[in-house]
Amino acid sequence: MKSIFGILLVTLLVFSFYIENKSSPNSFTKNTFQQSETYDQLIDIEEGETAEATPVENDSGPNVGDAAIDFKLKTLSGEAKTLSELKGKKVIVNFWATWCPPCKEEMPVLQEFYDKYGKDVEILAINIDPQYNVKEYQASLGLTFPILLDTDDKINNAYDILTVPTTYIINEQGIITHKQIGAITDIDTLKSLIK
Repeated sequence: MKSIFGILLVTLLVFSFYIENKSSPNSFTKNTFQQSETYDQLIDIEEGETAEATPVENDSGPNVGDAAIDFKLKTLSGEAKTLSELKGKKVIVNFWATWCPPCKEEMPVLQEFYDKYGKDVEILAINIDPQYNVKEYQASLGLTFPILLDTDDKINNAYDILTVPTTYIINEQGIITHKQIGAITDIDTLKSLIK
């Protein structure tokens, strides 16, 4: 009888140890939490609200100090734009979507910056939902900077974009000097990011 009780006790201890470790938060990887926190940054943002902008230097995708991933995309008018052709000029690469309220809040800031500094700094706004009427969106906001269409999600995936808007500042040598997750809501902040 004692041996049966002993076996049951050992079995119960092993089982409880297994269950405890199976449900332990430590069994998740660090990356699991980083990705979900990054993804959730813009959830529940209502029209008219802006997301808190967060500079990111150790997130998924290219980061500060990395060479920007080259791409060639078409504009709304069908003209091809290639990032590497802009070497020698500072570039703002902005990932956005038509359904994104913080993106809509940010667009007038990008337009104001483009009007004032467009000769010195190029803006490439990469739309990630080209199945919607991006041309109408552009016209309604009076945007004149280049809007590129990522029709097959290749560039969105290459940059591992989890949240829109996400903005990269790229220097004349093609190196990322700043990565911003969340809307840039005033021109002075944007100016300060261009080193």
